[in-house]
Amino acid sequence: MRAMTAAQGRLAETLDTFYGAADKNSEGAMAGHAYKRAVDDLDAGIGRELDAPYRTTVLEPVGKMCSYFPTINEAISKREKKLLDYDAARSRMRKLIDKPSEDPTKLPKAQQENDEAKEVFEALNEQLISELPELLALRIPYFDPSFEAMIRMQVKFAEEGYQKLGAVQRYFADNVRDDYAAGQLDAQVEGVLQEMKELSICGA
Repeated sequence: MRAMTAAQGRLAETLDTFYGAADKNSEGAMAGHAYKRAVDDLDAGIGRELDAPYRTTVLEPVGKMCSYFPTINEAISKREKKLLDYDAARSRMRKLIDKPSEDPTKLPKAQQENDEAKEVFEALNEQLISELPELLALRIPYFDPSFEAMIRMQVKFAEEGYQKLGAVQRYFADNVRDDYAAGQLDAQVEGVLQEMKELSICGA
């Protein structure tokens, strides 16, 4: 919404400059000025009425949810490392079972390391298996209020935009609205563009 009003603001500024340079009292100049005023009012209204609620109801909840993911990713990475540790301990133990060592303390020590690595891995693995689906299931009810708030703000923005920009129409002659409704304005624009192309300054 901010980007749209910023783009409209730049367009309104340009139109106001073009029409103001040509004839400040023409219908086009008055319409251009009314459009600029409507866009400025709309932009100020967004800052005043929508920025804080949008930040509170949409941006902050999304940011809070996103802040959990580095921790979750760390837990997944930790589980992967503990799986590698468990695989290595299991491999050492199997080697000692397949080819017993002359040192009788090596196998019990390898079994203990295997059991400890297995216990650590399985605890992390079970935690992720049980909690990740819960997290994914909770994200929809978590985002529902934010999504609804965002839609309501966009509706408010659209309604205010329609109201403010609709008031600019009174500066246009009735036939302009009729021509627009009949689809004739496109042909008029194309005609003017063709005239511009035929000018030597435009490279014709």
